[in-house]
Amino acid sequence: MAIFKKIPLLGSYKKKPVGDPTTDINKEELISVTISLRRKNEISTAIAQGKQLSHIEFAKEYGANEKDVHEIEAFCKQHKLTLIKNDMASRSLVYQGRITDFEQAFTVKLSHYRQAGLLYRGREGEIFIPEQLKDIITGIFGLDDRPAARPMFQVQKATHLLEKKKTVPPPPGFTGNQLASVYKFPTGFDGMGQTIAIIELGGGYQQADIKTYFTQLGLKIPVVTEVLIDKGQNKPTNANSADGEVMLDIEIAGAVAPGAGIVVYFAPNTDQGFLNAITGAIHDTVNKPSVISISWGQAETNWTTQSLTNFDDAFQSAAVLGITICIACGDSGSRDGTTDGSVHVDFPASSPHVLACGGTSLTVNGSSVNTEVVWHDSADSATGGGVSEVFPVPLYQQLTNIPLSASTKFKGRGLPDIAANADPNTGYNVLVDGQQLIFGGTSAVAPLMAGLIALLNQQGKKQVGFINPVLYANPGICRDITSGNNITTSTNLGYTAGPGWDACTGWGVLNSIKIPGIIA
Repeated sequence: MAIFKKIPLLGSYKKKPVGDPTTDINKEELISVTISLRRKNEISTAIAQGKQLSHIEFAKEYGANEKDVHEIEAFCKQHKLTLIKNDMASRSLVYQGRITDFEQAFTVKLSHYRQAGLLYRGREGEIFIPEQLKDIITGIFGLDDRPAARPMFQVQKATHLLEKKKTVPPPPGFTGNQLASVYKFPTGFDGMGQTIAIIELGGGYQQADIKTYFTQLGLKIPVVTEVLIDKGQNKPTNANSADGEVMLDIEIAGAVAPGAGIVVYFAPNTDQGFLNAITGAIHDTVNKPSVISISWGQAETNWTTQSLTNFDDAFQSAAVLGITICIACGDSGSRDGTTDGSVHVDFPASSPHVLACGGTSLTVNGSSVNTEVVWHDSADSATGGGVSEVFPVPLYQQLTNIPLSASTKFKGRGLPDIAANADPNTGYNVLVDGQQLIFGGTSAVAPLMAGLIALLNQQGKKQVGFINPVLYANPGICRDITSGNNITTSTNLGYTAGPGWDACTGWGVLNSIKIPGIIA
């Protein structure tokens, strides 16, 4: 039997789990763990050149190396771990084994923790791997299954206060097709031939709600299918659960592009589940999504370095496959739900290889924009945005006036890139579990943009793909939002909108009429 010298896996350090450890973990329990591998070839040049490859071409050029897989297999067999999935394109190996065998293989201690009634498996510190695998393995996911992300939607309050302290009924919400008209999305197209992927880490949908909703709008009922990742479930329960996120995403994207197929990838709310859902959608050669909408995330500071790196690596793959990734950038202003007194941006929206979607507050006059400003109701109801503390300024933002981080003065990737209506008080009509509700949040902007991309793909007869370099080279395709801020009052830290790009609404609202001529 070979003896392997162990070293820490770069970026695998995980903070101590929150909650009380328990003594009831069964070390004989079988679990599944995902091992991510390096690429055959470096991919950044292909992204910079705007290459778009087929799935077959991509796997051949940028998939995993067979020799690397064999080396990992030799080590895992020694520890009685069984390979149950080998995806060469996404460079993902999934192994199954007993908890005790994984602990010995990777020199970790796994325990159960209980927090607010939730029981999860956790670890603290680093994962250890054989020294000869240090350049091969880029991440190991699934040893720890604590919750990874939160949905970015908010429910409109029953009443809201005006300056005169009178309570009045909230204004009516929009539907996706109404906003498509207001924002002048391409007409004469419905997304036919396109597939919109939606990533969900909880909740579910009911077909009856979908049928009722689109029938009431007089729109074609979109074909919605599900893909279950890592034992994820389409499990609707009630309107106050993550069902709200699921239905918001489906109904907005579907109302904008009812002719597009919608595929919902359900996965557990863990870093492993989230990553596997993303890579599963990107490398799905059956449904072949051309755009992916993600409305889940968490402040950058709450992720391991290996998660940040491997998620971004997946988005790089999407860029070369011609897939546009639209991600909500947070609903808690500049602090992104944290309580440490600093500013934070949301991940995965902070990846340089996605379209980060911020939020506005919109009023209309008929089907025309009346006013549109930065969405900011309170510290817990405002658009996210700011400067990444992890990712450096990407090439396409080099000439953009990205500010220093308001906390650390680090100059990194700025977000959002664009924005659209997200204020719950000017929100979206949603039918969820039989209830008519009005939702807001940057959660709504991601599927709205995904629907738009589907229309543009159909209109141009090709995939828009990674749109950020085009957007930053042609900022005139956006209508600037110059009023408002996402400053957290308690700390007085955050960002203010102004002419040009800003860390509240990016370049502003996409002017859909101008886009086709730019991306043709």
